[in-house]
Amino acid sequence: MRVLIADEFEQSGRDKLQDLGCEVSFKPSLKAETLPEEIAAWQPDVLVVRSTKVNEAALNAGALKLVVRAGAGYNTIDVPVASRRGIYVSNCPGKNSIAVAELAFGLILSLDRRIADNVACLRQGQWNKKEFSKAKGLYGRTLGLIGLGQIGREVASRARAFGLRVVGWSRSLTPETARIMGVEHRQSPIEVAADADIVSIHLALNAQTRGLIGADFFAAMRPGAFFINTARAEVVDQEALAKAVAEKNIRAGLDVYAKEPSASAGPFEDEIAKLNGVYGTHHIGASTEQAQEAIAAETVRIIQTFKESGHVPNVVNMARNTPATCALVVRHLDRPGVLASVLDAISAARINVQEMENVVFEGAQAAVARIHLEAEPSAAVLEQAGGNADVLEISLIRLR
Repeated sequence: MRVLIADEFEQSGRDKLQDLGCEVSFKPSLKAETLPEEIAAWQPDVLVVRSTKVNEAALNAGALKLVVRAGAGYNTIDVPVASRRGIYVSNCPGKNSIAVAELAFGLILSLDRRIADNVACLRQGQWNKKEFSKAKGLYGRTLGLIGLGQIGREVASRARAFGLRVVGWSRSLTPETARIMGVEHRQSPIEVAADADIVSIHLALNAQTRGLIGADFFAAMRPGAFFINTARAEVVDQEALAKAVAEKNIRAGLDVYAKEPSASAGPFEDEIAKLNGVYGTHHIGASTEQAQEAIAAETVRIIQTFKESGHVPNVVNMARNTPATCALVVRHLDRPGVLASVLDAISAARINVQEMENVVFEGAQAAVARIHLEAEPSAAVLEQAGGNADVLEISLIRLR
């Protein structure tokens, strides 16, 4: 199996892939523009990326079977195109949760104590203890969390150690779950914004979250409050954020931006990072040695499972609901050609198979197949499908 790694990736992960018998090509300098050519030339089975964008041209360039995002978010991969081409897309959720939570708190502390400004002032040869002694402190203040997945939960647990009261919202959060987590449940992001001294965003980017944090959210925030985003820039209306920084004295700690360079180093032109009141880091939330080792190990696990079984852990683009309307249940002897004859009858009737599984009983003498069909077969088709002498029983279950 050929594995193309088109981003920085831990040596331990590369070694383990080679130990599995994979042929590994490590090309960390590849960009979105050069990736299709490399795929076309080398013809990998598996592509591993971190921040490198995987567009339609890359997915069409060869015969990829699997794309692994060595991280949690996968918005840099054209998942609809991958799905149309039958390419699995998988990710490594939760492996960088602690690293991102640590950075979120680093930004919170830096904003409160103006650490970056302290450093800049000292490097300029200036001493200004009177000015930099002004800080509110965190103890007893309220932290609002938008998104309480694994990263949000790690932030919540650390917040309690700082003596922060925590309120939160996510689509899946219930009052009972919030109570178990030690978080006060809120009904909407707006309620969190209105109740918090510090807001931290921990949402995945999807159609429902894109632009979710907008002008109404910032209007509800308290003047002088802190706003932290270590998730995705596209979740936030950037113009509304810039306006809130300028007009409401909102202080922002950002690790993600709308105009991030595609390469790991180069010019940076996003104006929001230049605003007074904004502290920025270079999209490094997951970039700790601990997190990268964990992500590398998970990436290897995904590829090994796929290589050895054909199954893909953490796959993100399998259909949750197919067009299947019924399931054909075939109890049969475990002999060659039995299912082929059943599928021939279905094919002759021009009925599309959506899903299929075949479970073999102990001793490998008999098995049961479940074949999900897009349309219900007629009695004549059922009779033909059950005509093989090795078919013990055939029945139909209506799914909808």
